[in-house]
Amino acid sequence: MRYGAKSLLLPLLLLVLWTAPAIAQSCAMCYNNAKATPKQAQRTINRAILVLLVPPMGVMTLGVGFAFRYGKRRDRENGDASD
Repeated sequence: MRYGAKSLLLPLLLLVLWTAPAIAQSCAMCYNNAKATPKQAQRTINRAILVLLVPPMGVMTLGVGFAFRYGKRRDRENGDASD
């Protein structure tokens, strides 16, 4: 079972790296507008993006972690019950 998770990790990583340039392009109007602002405002925009990104990523990470934890516990309990 461990081998299956590792074999999925590489294709998933490649997919994420392959799509990164498309996600980073954004729209030209937003890019030009942000580029025209002073340096302090650009830093503020970058900080705001991180502030808006971190909570959903944290919630998703916790959700996936709890799902795996529940799955492992369920498998252990089902394995013990069938013995």
